[in-house]
Amino acid sequence: MAMPDFTYVRPGSLSDACALASSLGADAAFIAGGTELIPDFQRERETARQLIALDHLPELRGIAEDGGGLCIGGLTTVSAVASSPLVRARSVALADAARAIGSAQIRSLATIGGNFCRAVPCADTPPAAIASGARVRLIGVHGTREMPAEEFFLGPRRTVLTSGEVLVAILLPAQPAGSGTSYQRFSRRKGASLAVAAVAARITVAKGRMQGARIVLGAVSPVPLMISAAAAMLEGERPSAALFAKAAAQCAVEALPITDVRGTADFRRELVSVLAQRAFEQAVERAEGRS
Repeated sequence: MAMPDFTYVRPGSLSDACALASSLGADAAFIAGGTELIPDFQRERETARQLIALDHLPELRGIAEDGGGLCIGGLTTVSAVASSPLVRARSVALADAARAIGSAQIRSLATIGGNFCRAVPCADTPPAAIASGARVRLIGVHGTREMPAEEFFLGPRRTVLTSGEVLVAILLPAQPAGSGTSYQRFSRRKGASLAVAAVAARITVAKGRMQGARIVLGAVSPVPLMISAAAAMLEGERPSAALFAKAAAQCAVEALPITDVRGTADFRRELVSVLAQRAFEQAVERAEGRS
């Protein structure tokens, strides 16, 4: 698969990059690690012919504490997210999701912002970030805006980003006291393989009862899918295998899987049920300090 001809530009600043992308419109695409973008060119899914580099802008990289939470720059590599003690201390699920992506070589190039912005339904970090209550910060020619991460995705390969707008940071808030997170996925083989189904969960436990659960499915719907009904089943209840099975079944009912080369829709629904139970169990274990 040959690469098409394109123009490659390295603007001197983020504001210059946003202005250039805005003026070029649909013919422009931002590039950092390129691990999602380049394959899309090769598969003729990407039509932009003006590539605007962001990888040389240091203000878009890094993981910093921010009011008890974290500010993760959009150009921070997936490898850095996976290995960060700061990330693991606040959301083990997000670190685990980052570690699940591709090979070590891919993780060293891929960025968390790219994992969000390409909006591939089977992307690993968005469900885990959403389960942990993350927000996204966007900057463009019209200024800065923030929103809950679950509102960022509109459909497969579609986001709220407007022409010339950049995802500059993922904001991970301080997690509730007594909370635990988990990210569970299934792929057809170990190593660099895409998720067939995934479940992320955050559960808070206080005095033996669950509170404030957040459950997000990945790879089984057009966008990361929050399952509020299953979360409500857990609210105020004591953890139990029977309750987890019931809530997991609800997750499977609400999933919107497709049939493709990696699995049938029915198979994916069954996976969701199994993965959800595992996620609930591990999240509670972590909330109670048992793992």
